[in-house]
Amino acid sequence: MTVSELERFAAWIEDVVRGRGYDIDSPRGGGKSRLADEAGVHRAAITRLLQRQSMPDLETMRRLAHVLDVPVREMLIRSGRLTEEDLPLPLVQQDAEAGRRAADRLTLEEAATALGVPPEQREMFLRVAGQFLPAEEADRDLPARRGRRG
Repeated sequence: MTVSELERFAAWIEDVVRGRGYDIDSPRGGGKSRLADEAGVHRAAITRLLQRQSMPDLETMRRLAHVLDVPVREMLIRSGRLTEEDLPLPLVQQDAEAGRRAADRLTLEEAATALGVPPEQREMFLRVAGQFLPAEEADRDLPARRGRRG
């Protein structure tokens, strides 16, 4: 980490913190204390960062990112600890009509087809693979599968 990386990161953090309504310019330090309390970190860590004395550790960055509603990825990249190449974004496709980005994920059915799972083993593949998905994604596929059984 260079001095300029710390300077750039601290300046960016100051803007974010002020933008979230924390008064970090008061001599009494109320905003710094409030930020530290809400993030569950020591006030000294906030002070050292804002005074350009030291970069926060990973856990402090994670906690600050959560409180400031900033992606941890952005914190790590802006801090100079990692690069965009170190933390690539998931593959996305441009949805031209809606003008938004959507995750390019396969459904379990599409994965089974892409992998060439034989029809007689497909149901087992779907059950087993579904166990590895977050509950909300697995639930999304269940109604469609139940409807085909009936």
